[in-house]
Amino acid sequence: MTRTVLIGKVRVEGYAALAPMAGFGDAAFRSVCREEGAAFTVSEMVSAKGLVYGGSAEKMRELMTPFPNESPYAVQLFGSDPAILAEGARIACDAVKPDMIDLNMGCPVPKVVLNGEGSALMKDPRRIEEIVRAVSGAVPCPVTVKMRLGWDGSSVNAAECARAAEAAGAAFLTVHGRTRDAFYTGKADPRAIGEVVGAVTIPVAANGDVFSGRDAKRLYEETGAALVAVGRGALGNPFIFREIEAVMENREFTSPSIHDKMDLLKKQVERAVARKGEYIAMREARPHAMYAVKGLRGASRLKEEAARMETTEDLERFAEKVVSL
Repeated sequence: MTRTVLIGKVRVEGYAALAPMAGFGDAAFRSVCREEGAAFTVSEMVSAKGLVYGGSAEKMRELMTPFPNESPYAVQLFGSDPAILAEGARIACDAVKPDMIDLNMGCPVPKVVLNGEGSALMKDPRRIEEIVRAVSGAVPCPVTVKMRLGWDGSSVNAAECARAAEAAGAAFLTVHGRTRDAFYTGKADPRAIGEVVGAVTIPVAANGDVFSGRDAKRLYEETGAALVAVGRGALGNPFIFREIEAVMENREFTSPSIHDKMDLLKKQVERAVARKGEYIAMREARPHAMYAVKGLRGASRLKEEAARMETTEDLERFAEKVVSL
């Protein structure tokens, strides 16, 4: 039986959500992950300041607009000013009517944290509380938070930050099991995620190092989380959500053939082209194609070819070469 989790009044069914990924998690990719069993999806990061001050309005709307099959779906905002985040959330809700607003408190990249945004917010639990309270009071949908374990190894305070977010009205948390200074190195810490699960009453998704159904099951067992969130493990392999579902339900899972992977990649790119045009969509498709052939014989040469794709015809030739190996 499929797991059901309530995020506020939003009913989420499944075992694994697609974690937000800047530069990868566009609507086309999210849509195929949803079709392959992702419980819900989250947009790429959207600047609250950009929404409030009208910067790149067309790009902002493209980032926020879901594919028709995505619900439940969250728009993820980043920023550090409670009032601006609240206004940005109102604008996002008016523009695309997401099921949830997600607040980014986990992004580790320097250009974000140097502005006091992303995982820099974990230095100040009181600011987290102010932000969540402001946004929760501004929108009609549930507010969720994505965070890390803390700023660095000497300041692991995710449980404190989680309690602050819950007290201010957050309905759901996703916790990546690394600190900001770890970026994506080393191993995620399920024990620390489990401490967050035990510190709050709202549901928590565990995130980090899920590359298979077995990884997901282990993370469930070690954390007690309500869901897992899959990020990098879905790149080149949206089928991972079906695999997780099968493992959690003790069913056999038949791994997709390379033909299946290429068909899904082509479907994804076709949708991206329809939204963005061939020029942009094909350049954004290159890393997805590289992930799809990871581990195959001759992968290095295939990745070189993927890096040169410019048209859908190039993708067709690439896919034909891959399946003929």
